[in-house]
Amino acid sequence: MPQATATLPTPRTATAGRGSEFGPLLRTIKEQGLLERRTGWYARGMAVNFLGLAAVAAGLVLLGPSWWALLLAVPLALLSARVAFVGHDAGHAQISADRRRNRIIQLVHANLLLGMSQEWWNDKHNRHHANPNHLDKDPDVAADVLVFAQAQTTDRTGFRRWLTRHQAWLFFPLTTLEGIALKVYGFQALFSQDGPFRTRRERLVEGALLLAHVVGYTTLLLLTLTPVQALVFALVHQMLLGLHLGMAFAPNHKGMEMPDAHPDGDSWGHLRRQVLTSRNIRGGFLTDWFLGGLNYQIEHHLFPSMPRPHLRLAQPAVRAHCRTVGIPYTETGFVESYRQALGHLHEVGEPLRSAA
Repeated sequence: MPQATATLPTPRTATAGRGSEFGPLLRTIKEQGLLERRTGWYARGMAVNFLGLAAVAAGLVLLGPSWWALLLAVPLALLSARVAFVGHDAGHAQISADRRRNRIIQLVHANLLLGMSQEWWNDKHNRHHANPNHLDKDPDVAADVLVFAQAQTTDRTGFRRWLTRHQAWLFFPLTTLEGIALKVYGFQALFSQDGPFRTRRERLVEGALLLAHVVGYTTLLLLTLTPVQALVFALVHQMLLGLHLGMAFAPNHKGMEMPDAHPDGDSWGHLRRQVLTSRNIRGGFLTDWFLGGLNYQIEHHLFPSMPRPHLRLAQPAVRAHCRTVGIPYTETGFVESYRQALGHLHEVGEPLRSAA
């Protein structure tokens, strides 16, 4: 069930307004040193990723035009997701305090290795972080293939109306297209007159790296596989990557509070805006690895520049502070998180199913 119409508790702090709710927590986190960069940790992770990608490429060369080579699409999808997580973290300045270094790391991981525009992603993702789950301000909940509130269903017609009626069942099949969609959206932004690129040089650099990705990826597959095998390999790789990324992003906000559904939603402070709209997922090392640290969605939204290995360490302080000020801290299991997210999508489509 979606929580957008729930009655929210008021802060227990009688001497301070909502704007100050975040201050004590920020001081605690700074005192614990959790905002300091972990460049060495990221360097080791990137080195392992590069070695893994090189091993997959070597495997393709050694196996040659064999259908057994398609098995390598599985580890390549997992490694590509690691690459995406590093690009995400670099975009949030988690890896280095040097802005130029973060930009280079993100260009290499996003544009060159994934074929996804860095500037397009940053523009979209930063707007999401500023106003998560806000229908008018968060591009991630804008009505598109999926819709996230019943108010968005009124204008759905034809095929899109059918999609909305069945969107909960279609969610995971649709996520297999996410890897391809990220590339398409990036190229669209690159050639768009009103794209997010600030200078001509930025556009040229990103375009060159995106082209290098397409040429390199295509050349590797066509030199090692037959054209049919190369096409099937690319489809399997991209679909598994899309599914993996969809599983990492799906549980984070779907079914959580929507600020524009509350009279005072636009006046929520940083703490309230980020915690009430986010959901954490319980788990251990494997969950952290598979979801790229996004299972600590509350901590990540409160402290976007916090290095990924520190999110788990910050969780006790964040949970305790939320309890002190009377803000619900939502955390659930891995499977339950998808049940809640899909349940929300199913309920959004209910009016259309009833009308049908």
